[in-house]
Amino acid sequence: METEQGYDSAVWEQLAGELAWTALTIPEEYGGLGMSTMDLHPLMEEMGRVLLCSPFFSTICLAANALLLGGGPEQKEHWLPSFAAGEMTATLAYTEKNGRWDSTGVEATYSRSGAGYVLRGHKHYVLDGHTANLVIVAARSERSKGDEGVSLFAVPGNVEGMKRSWLPTLDQTRRQAAIELNDVVVPADSLLGEEGQGWPVCERTVDLAIIALAAEQVGTAEACLDMSVEYAKVRQQFGRAIGSFQAIKHKCADMLMIVESARSSAFYASALAAQGDPDLSETASSAKAFCSDAVFHCAAENIQIHGGIGFTWEHPAHMYFKRAKSSEMLFGAPPLHRERVAQLMGL
Repeated sequence: METEQGYDSAVWEQLAGELAWTALTIPEEYGGLGMSTMDLHPLMEEMGRVLLCSPFFSTICLAANALLLGGGPEQKEHWLPSFAAGEMTATLAYTEKNGRWDSTGVEATYSRSGAGYVLRGHKHYVLDGHTANLVIVAARSERSKGDEGVSLFAVPGNVEGMKRSWLPTLDQTRRQAAIELNDVVVPADSLLGEEGQGWPVCERTVDLAIIALAAEQVGTAEACLDMSVEYAKVRQQFGRAIGSFQAIKHKCADMLMIVESARSSAFYASALAAQGDPDLSETASSAKAFCSDAVFHCAAENIQIHGGIGFTWEHPAHMYFKRAKSSEMLFGAPPLHRERVAQLMGL
C-alpha cells in the first residue's frame, strides 16, 4: 500500500497464475472457469478480511463485467482471455469530480472524428486507474442529456492524450486515480455496444460490483469482530480480562449480530446475481446500504474495544477503519442507496 502502484506484482501473478482467481467468473470460451457470483462471494469475503491490495476488484468486478454485458464477440475475444490469465489489468471510469454516481454525473464528452471518436473531459475516483492497461470510459455525446447519449469506450491505458495520476486518499489499501482526457482519439471498434446505450450496461455493471463489494465488506467486518474478541480475551484491566465486562460483551454480541445479518444480505444479493435476476438493482442497493453501515460500525467498535492502541500505527485497526469508510462511500453512501431502493419500490 506504500507504493505508487498500490499492489505487489508478485502477489498478483500468484493469485492470477497459480490460483486462477482472475479466471473465476469469466466464461470458459474466453479462457475462464465460467463460475458464478456465488462462487466469487467467499473469495471477496476473504479479500476484505485481509484488506488485499490488488487490482482484482477493478479488473474482474468492474471492467470484465462491463465487457461481458456490453462488448461484442470480437471485443470479448480480444480482452477477456488476458483478464482471465492476469496478463492485463483494467477498470471502469464513469465517475467524475462532481461526486455523483448516477448518469447525470457523466460530464465527459465524445464526438465523431473520421472513422473513430474523440474523448474529452475528466474522470475521478477511478479504481486503479493510474496503472490499468485498459480503461473503459463512460462519456456522453456532446448533444445529449440524461441517460440517453452515454456510451462506453475501451481505451488503452497508454493512449496519447490520456493523463493519469493516483489520488491521495484516506484508504491506502485501495488506489483511486484521476484521469484527464485531452482529445483522446479512439477507433470505432473501441465502442462497447450501441452508441448512446452505454448507461444501462454501466448501471448493471455497478450493481454487480456493489454486490461483490458488499461481500468484501462482510469479510472486513468479521475481521474486526474477530480482532475485538481476541483482544478482549487477553487484555487485562482491574485484574481481569476486559471481555468479562458486560459493556464489552454487549459490543461484541452486537457486532456478531450485525455481521451475520450483513452476510445474509450480501449472500442473497449474490444469489440473485448468479440467477441473472433482471430486477437486481433494488437488492444490490439494499445490500450495499446495510453492509456499509455494518462494516463501519464494526470497524469503529474495534477501535473502541482496543482503546488507545486501536488508533495508533502500531496496530492494524486503523487500516480496517479507513477501508470501512472508503468502501462505505464507494459507489455511493448508504443514504443514496436507500433512496434508490425507495424509488425502485415506487415510494
